[in-house]
Amino acid sequence: MIRHIVLFTAKNKADIDQIIDGLSVLAAIPHARRLEVARNRKTDQLGNDIDVVVYGEFDSETALAAYKAHDLYQESIKRVRPLRQLRFAADYNVSADARFASTAEAG
Repeated sequence: MIRHIVLFTAKNKADIDQIIDGLSVLAAIPHARRLEVARNRKTDQLGNDIDVVVYGEFDSETALAAYKAHDLYQESIKRVRPLRQLRFAADYNVSADARFASTAEAG
């Protein structure tokens, strides 16, 4: 499974809801197993620069590529690019790239 995480900052904080609306069209693209668009809660003690987060899960690189090739992806770019300042993206393969911490209590 591929995880796709994209972080956005707004040029103008008044446009954050409009950015979220523009990114929300991505949820209609059928290639994602899961897709979330959310406003950053800004509760981190070290940095709260990010305004909006997109989190997606895809079954394969092929599914992620199909998602990015979809017309609604291009529509989202057209709506959001003029409003955003920065965009950071990261993709990783959960089974090959991720290291997991145990959440179970030692017994």
